[in-house]
Amino acid sequence: MTLEEKIARLRTTSMKEARAEGNAIIDNYREALQKVLEDHKEEALRQSETRIKAEMVSARQQLNQAHARSQLELKRIQWKVRQDLKDKVFEEAAALVQDFMKTEAYTDYLTKCIRKAAAFAGEDSMVIYINPSDEGLLSKLEEASGVKLTVSEEDFIGGIRTVIRSRNVLIDDSFKTALRNEYDKFFLLGGGCIG
Repeated sequence: MTLEEKIARLRTTSMKEARAEGNAIIDNYREALQKVLEDHKEEALRQSETRIKAEMVSARQQLNQAHARSQLELKRIQWKVRQDLKDKVFEEAAALVQDFMKTEAYTDYLTKCIRKAAAFAGEDSMVIYINPSDEGLLSKLEEASGVKLTVSEEDFIGGIRTVIRSRNVLIDDSFKTALRNEYDKFFLLGGGCIG
C-alpha cells in the first residue's frame, strides 16, 4: 500500500469517524432541542391554561359585579316605583277623606267619636279638640253630643283628639294620624306589594 492509498484510507476513515461524531453531536443536539421544545410546549400550555383560568375567574367576577349592580339598580327603581305608587294612593285617599268630610256621614262620625271619648272618660275631666276646618260644625256637634268642644290650633285634617289629663291619656281619632299610620305600614302588611 502506497502512501497515497494510506492517506486516502486515513482520510476516508477520519471522514467516517468525523461524520459519525458529527451525526452523533447533531442527534444529541436535536434530542436536546426536541426536549427543550417539548418542555417549552408544556410550559406554554400550563401558562395558557393558568391565564385562561384567571381570565375566567376575572370574567365571572365582572359578571357578578355587573349582576350585583343591576340588582341594586332594579331594587332602587322598584323602591322608587313603590314609593310613587304609595304616594299616589295616599294622595287619592286624602282626596277621598276631604270628600267624606263634606258629607253628613262625617258629622255623624264625629258625633260617634265624641260620644265614645266621653264614655271612656266617664267622670274624668277631658278636652275634646276638633279640627279648625270643622269649626262650622262646632255648635251642631256640641248639641248632638252634649259635650263642650274646643277648636284645635293645630290642623290634624279631620276627626277629633281627646285629652284626659288625670289619666295622661290622648285619644287620637284624627285623620292625619290615621293616614300617617296607614302610610307607614302600607307595604309592610302587603298592601299593594309589588315584589
